[in-house]
Amino acid sequence: MRNVVIIGSGPAGLTAAVYSARANLQPLMIEGREPGGQLTLTTLVENYPGFADGIMGPQLMEDMRKQAQRFGTEIVNGFVHKVELQQKPFKIHYGDEVVEAKTVIISTGSSAKLIGIESELRLMGHGVSTCATCDGFFFRGKKIAVVGGGDSAMEEATFLTKFATEVNLLHRNENFRASKIMVDRARSNPKVKFSVNTVVDEVLGNAETGVTALKLRNVKDSTTSVMEVDGLFIAIGHNPNTDIFKGQIDLDERGYIKTQANSTRTNIPGVFACGDVQDPVFRQAITAAGTGCMSAIEAERWLEH
Repeated sequence: MRNVVIIGSGPAGLTAAVYSARANLQPLMIEGREPGGQLTLTTLVENYPGFADGIMGPQLMEDMRKQAQRFGTEIVNGFVHKVELQQKPFKIHYGDEVVEAKTVIISTGSSAKLIGIESELRLMGHGVSTCATCDGFFFRGKKIAVVGGGDSAMEEATFLTKFATEVNLLHRNENFRASKIMVDRARSNPKVKFSVNTVVDEVLGNAETGVTALKLRNVKDSTTSVMEVDGLFIAIGHNPNTDIFKGQIDLDERGYIKTQANSTRTNIPGVFACGDVQDPVFRQAITAAGTGCMSAIEAERWLEH
């Protein structure tokens, strides 16, 4: 029987682990498929407070992990494939193990939707990014491309014009899911160029050079072309990692866990959610860490009462 079981090991989960361990709750953290979360796919992180010269994403997560362990967090490598939250104590299944818990903190995050080509994974963090807010600064004075047709793609393309000399918005058809006002705003920006009926077949470059160009294909006539760019931003949405919680916990229409106002409490007493799994808006390491702190404090208070 554990006081606290934390599912997921990104900035939210690890911050929850630090706070709950320091409260002498001896938390168990189950890392998940991507130990360290999305920050392990990032190279230099410059917007996390306290690191004047920036820090590599994997290094930041390793430091957080060591900090959590120093205070007594037990971290196991495993993927949670089933939870039982309709009964007390809660039961969490990972691998061949089952653990019982008085409280559960869910920090399984969300995963950016990707195009589905090998080269985008190979160059992730080396010119390919899924977060304009995180990485736009690195493309000052450069030419970049954004893939997507929704509000987030329009917003990211417009935001990136603060840094880039040219932003090419690539979309697979002529109709955009984005609201008209967002499309008009992007179209009215002289730095944004639109390429419709266009898909990316390959990202060219390597870890040393970064992204150098994109192999593009017109979906109507199958003609191909090469566009020279210094970076590619993928803005086709995120999927919250909540499949195992469906039918047990309240989710919104997009699959994000619903939490109460000014709180990380879910509809199940004793179950808390923090980080990107309940935040479709900000999706930053610092906001995830903040909600991780909140969830640990709330779990401690819940156990006390």
